[in-house]
Amino acid sequence: MTQVIIYPNDEGWLSVVTPASECGLTIDEIARKDVPAGKPYHIINADQLPTDNVFFNAWELQDGVVAVSLSKAKEITKDRLRMEREPLLAAQDVAFQRALETGADTTAIVAEKQRLRDITKLADSCTTTDELRNLKA
Repeated sequence: MTQVIIYPNDEGWLSVVTPASECGLTIDEIARKDVPAGKPYHIINADQLPTDNVFFNAWELQDGVVAVSLSKAKEITKDRLRMEREPLLAAQDVAFQRALETGADTTAIVAEKQRLRDITKLADSCTTTDELRNLKA
């Protein structure tokens, strides 16, 4: 069974070290060599890691188990939604300007722009990573 070394890094998430089997060192020797000085580390079986890497930066060690922090996953989702909505908002800005120039109704454009601005609020009400993953701008 493959073992990995996990430790908290300075960015606030977990680093995972997967040793090469042919390196000739024990897992403990690799941990002492590769984990930054003073960082606590754990050696676990690789199959104990979450299988979903979408929220890799939300992984936390909780009572010896690697789990996804829902609060961190929400922030990751909000960042993704902000990136997704950026070109959509730009397109709505163009549509709004064109509508103003021609005297067309802007009600639907204004509503869509507001929906896009509010999209990140939806992450706050999610209770699972599946719900977060399914949010789209």
